[in-house]
Amino acid sequence: MDEDLHLSLESLYAGLDEIRESPKDKGVVNLVLRRPSKGEREILEEAEIDLEEGVVGDCWKERGSRMTKDGSAHPEMQIAVANSRAVALVAQREDRWALAGDQLYLNFDISESNTPAGTRLAIGSAVLEVTPVPHNGCSLFAQRFGNDAMKFVNSPEGKELHLRGVNTKVVQPGRIRNGDTVEKV
Repeated sequence: MDEDLHLSLESLYAGLDEIRESPKDKGVVNLVLRRPSKGEREILEEAEIDLEEGVVGDCWKERGSRMTKDGSAHPEMQIAVANSRAVALVAQREDRWALAGDQLYLNFDISESNTPAGTRLAIGSAVLEVTPVPHNGCSLFAQRFGNDAMKFVNSPEGKELHLRGVNTKVVQPGRIRNGDTVEKV
């Protein structure tokens, strides 16, 4: 699967400075998507964000979670948010961003130091809260972007910068569009 686009660990680390330059106070939404069913991706211009459903039309709720006792959807993993600069680096082409499977791709610093758990983000007319549930690279991430990419995002530095992204929950429903502003509240 596009192995020629899998960067070496050295090349990935060489891209860290660009990621660290992500805006800390005011960013922008670069991509919105939903996953209608497992493995499917639908790129959207706009998404409705709901308190119960997360991204309306996404399979988050139906898919459930291995992290809950009864297998139901994890309430603190409603919407996965990625730093678009980090995804651009590992994916190498914009048409491959959606393979990461996150619902929102932001040009915004989502590092632990800038957006620790409890941080609220106003995005469009919705507000999301960063949760403490880790968002780590997995075997599918390695398959799509390479083993070095998984090592990169799961490294101590990668985890501090949240290179694989953050999990969020909806605290205020609304709409999110490509190009919307992202701000901490």
